Amino acid sequence: MASNDWDVIVIGSGLGGLTAGAYLSALGRRTLVVEKHYLAGGNASVFRRMHRFEFDVGVHYLAECGPGAAIPCILGGLGLDERIEFLELDPEGFDTIVVPGATVKVPYGWHNYRRNLIEAFPDDESALHQCLDILEAVVREGQAVRALPDPNDFARVVEVAPTLVRWAMRPVTELFDHCELGPRPRAVLLAQGPAYATPPSRTAVALEAGFLDGYLKGAHYPRGGGQVIAANLVEALRATGGEIKLRTAVEKILVEDGAVRGVRLAGGEELRAPVVISNGDLKRTMLDMVGREHISAATAERIAGYRMALPFFVVYLGLDIDLRERWPRTNYWLSESLDIEGIYQQTFAGEVPEKLLLLVTAGSVKDPDTHTLAPRGCSALQAMTLVPPGHALWHVGEGPVAGERYHRNRDYRSLKDDLTERVIDAVSAVIPDIKEHIVWKEASTPITHERYTSSTGGTSYGIEISPDQLGPGRPGVTTEIGGLYLAGASTGTAHGISGVIKGGIATASAVAGRDLMAEVRAGTRFVDPGTLPGHGPAWDPWEASRVSG
Repeated sequence: MASNDWDVIVIGSGLGGLTAGAYLSALGRRTLVVEKHYLAGGNASVFRRMHRFEFDVGVHYLAECGPGAAIPCILGGLGLDERIEFLELDPEGFDTIVVPGATVKVPYGWHNYRRNLIEAFPDDESALHQCLDILEAVVREGQAVRALPDPNDFARVVEVAPTLVRWAMRPVTELFDHCELGPRPRAVLLAQGPAYATPPSRTAVALEAGFLDGYLKGAHYPRGGGQVIAANLVEALRATGGEIKLRTAVEKILVEDGAVRGVRLAGGEELRAPVVISNGDLKRTMLDMVGREHISAATAERIAGYRMALPFFVVYLGLDIDLRERWPRTNYWLSESLDIEGIYQQTFAGEVPEKLLLLVTAGSVKDPDTHTLAPRGCSALQAMTLVPPGHALWHVGEGPVAGERYHRNRDYRSLKDDLTERVIDAVSAVIPDIKEHIVWKEASTPITHERYTSSTGGTSYGIEISPDQLGPGRPGVTTEIGGLYLAGASTGTAHGISGVIKGGIATASAVAGRDLMAEVRAGTRFVDPGTLPGHGPAWDPWEASRVSG
């Protein structure tokens, strides 16, 4: 086989692409992952500053990481389950929600969550019971439907899941209205919404219920920081004969007679393969890299019409105080307003909201013993808030994918600096003396995110998870082009670390024609851990993610 010939080429080294690539390599397919960045991991990568601080791009906390859960099973199939340790966040409050007039800890377990909400809002006790009863029933009945011999037997579904049928795809705002829930408990229930970046009026009850259920079963963070997951997947890929090429951008997906034939790199080199998996942005994959001329008009119209999830503005701070001494292992969700829907609507109108809705999190708190995240006495903190998509707000024209340089744009820098200070002001609600302790400060915008990942609108979440873009309204992992598959945030398992890892094994299953998830749940290992490189005390996941070949 020529050096430019492969069985599988994976575009993008996000966790979905790496998972799919590692599994297919383990199954004997000659697999190449190509990545435009100098570091593998996509949104699950990190960056370092001052030789003191390490910041996560997208690994904040994970669901489905407890014993026997999906993520350990998938990693275990690649021999990685003993190499990646997931640390529990505080069971009494893995999230702490702060809204005007109320602070509520989110603990493990529906019963405990219900207790905390009722203690915070005794006047809403009856409404909270009704609301949580419905949310729990949607989760429970969803599990019952998945266990049916034929989940498409609608008559049987109605019989075993009446609450699911009634409520699952309705907006969560309708549920709150039905239960006559007050404004403060509404705000608390919605404050974690940036985890899926869908406005309450377009958040399906099933999405809210599933999100809560996933984390109420356990919230985790990988020991060693977010880069650990990507680094181990790269090692599994390479140990089974696969390769990864960094600083390698794909310009076109080559299609002949309705089937893929490989890819053309930005420099003009062509690599041949009968299977191509795109872990990149859905719209850029199908409309640009493939091209409208190779897909049906209906497909092109549908893909162009998908709404992208909102992007983030993120502030990264190195502090000379140790938050490990002040905080439990918790994230803070802060809303400066009780009107969460109003915050979203301002954002969709192209404005930075007057009141911010933020996630504040510190890797050095969630993993207190890994001193590469931050040395003792210091903290690495980030705060992220939703902002409008696109270029106009940021005074940018065609954007970085088109080659535009924007770093010296004065209007861009001014807005970025102003919003950075607004975010820091908001964070002072939980760290009153924060401004006295900042030793490193920088921020990323949706334009930054587009530059590194080529994502439409600068989002890290793919297409929006709204009722019309769920289930059959969402792209599958196969396409109408023979040999072209999709992985990543816009597929059925959606975004988030757990979502894209599950999506990666689903894509590998489609390529291989077998149910790999069922096999790993049954205990199958496709990679012998003894074939993986050793991890001594000096092993560095960042360095391990920078190795091509």
